[in-house]
Amino acid sequence: MIKNTLNGLTTAWKGLTLTIGHLFASNAKRKVIPVSDDNYFKQLEGTNTIQYPHQKLPIPEVGRYQLDVEMDDCIVCDLCAKICPVDCITIESIKATEAIGQTSDGTTKRLYAAQFDIDMAKCMYCGLCTIVCPTECIVMTNQYDKSVFEISQLTYEFSDMTAEDAAEKRQAAKQAAVQKKEDGE
Repeated sequence: MIKNTLNGLTTAWKGLTLTIGHLFASNAKRKVIPVSDDNYFKQLEGTNTIQYPHQKLPIPEVGRYQLDVEMDDCIVCDLCAKICPVDCITIESIKATEAIGQTSDGTTKRLYAAQFDIDMAKCMYCGLCTIVCPTECIVMTNQYDKSVFEISQLTYEFSDMTAEDAAEKRQAAKQAAVQKKEDGE
């Protein structure tokens, strides 16, 4: 029993000295330097924390963070929604009666995006959607801090088409399909 008591006191004393040593060892602020710097991991010695949000750590170039879509370059091919393992991308397309423009890489656009939503609360940041995009319109940004009060605010709506415009485009596509069918008979 005395041996157990002494062992408990010794262990507590070692832990307390370690804690007190860290308490008085440093109060230096961490410097923001790139990861490629030789002293990047050595700077942890003698520092407590960074002063977030006034001071931020550098963001790696290959990091996976918030998604962004450049709708002017989107051809509404639906490949990103099909490859998404968690179904966080919702796309609704409307067929155009004629070509509606071109993307920045010269691809002809033939579909309207009535809806293009990404639910970042579901997203697992795998980056598969960015890989399969033929026009590279969906990309990972370097924004990692997106705190919101309501989870519904994490659903990003990229399409700017109103419900009235979508109904008008659907009606025009339906009329064009009927006209094509009549011309073919």
